[in-house]
Amino acid sequence: MNKRYWWILITYVIMQLSAIPGVFILKEFGVANERIPGIWSLFSFGIGLVIILLLLIPDMRERHLIRGRSSRGEAVRWTIIGVFMVFAAQYAAALIEVYLFGIEPGSENTQQIIEFAQALPAFIIVVSVIGPILEEVVFRLIIFGTLYKRFNFWIAGFISSLIFAAIHFDFTHLLVYTAMGFVFAYLYVRTKRILVPIVAHIALNLFVSVVNVLLADDIERWLQQLEEIEQQMSMITGGLL
Repeated sequence: MNKRYWWILITYVIMQLSAIPGVFILKEFGVANERIPGIWSLFSFGIGLVIILLLLIPDMRERHLIRGRSSRGEAVRWTIIGVFMVFAAQYAAALIEVYLFGIEPGSENTQQIIEFAQALPAFIIVVSVIGPILEEVVFRLIIFGTLYKRFNFWIAGFISSLIFAAIHFDFTHLLVYTAMGFVFAYLYVRTKRILVPIVAHIALNLFVSVVNVLLADDIERWLQQLEEIEQQMSMITGGLL
């Protein structure tokens, strides 16, 4: 692993750990507790993204030298396929967790992120765009990519996915994160373009954010209306019988 990749990993770790002093700093400025995680994440992830992209400039300049790299058209095709693949993998893993291991659906990590976004809607930018970019660079380009040079796809994918789950502190749903990690890793290996898993990851997170934050009230209202319609239909049906 070259020195630039080590600096990217160090930057990512510092960015994550900066939340500890960040809480105290924002409290000193009188920021409401529920808005602190969102505000600090916007700041720290934003700075982290800029630094990491600057460190990746040599990779961007030499990307055309990568052997077996997919064409733009093929990359677009695999990006679209990849979006459906990651949704399917996540859903299949969730079903296995529920019916085979008895794990309740829903993630505390996801719920916490939703609460942060509800307190500060701009936090969706971190969840849906900045976060996926950083995670794919760190976990797929660097960690998986480095392991893949020494081990086969399955070993490299499993180890990088375990680390991916660990950083989310969601070991209960380890299978879900592992399934997602394998899909993202496959897209990267298949196309030799890190942008493909990045876009697939963004699509997944954006969908979850829109459904659970931006459309949460509308969905709840639609469900209530549907329940009322069902009750009315039951009453009509019961009267006819």
